[in-house]
Amino acid sequence: MLVSLCLHGLAPPYLANDPQPVSDLDARQRLCSASTCTLVVPTTRLFTVGDRAFPVTATRTWNSLPDSVTKYYIQAVARIADRTVLQQTT
Repeated sequence: MLVSLCLHGLAPPYLANDPQPVSDLDARQRLCSASTCTLVVPTTRLFTVGDRAFPVTATRTWNSLPDSVTKYYIQAVARIADRTVLQQTT
């Protein structure tokens, strides 16, 4: 759920910029994964520390979920974002 909050910009600022959809990268827009909710897994230099960081583990976990689950979370967070915007405007 935190990854989908990051994708909609509703997560804390120190996490919000980390997950990046494959469809946002120019070089990967033509791939089949660009039409799904797949995220780019950042590269790390240190296996012991880097692979345990939130951006790496979160994107790997998100990519391992079935498409139906990721689409459900994205839709659920979009509804939350819409409610938040409506509450702020009133």
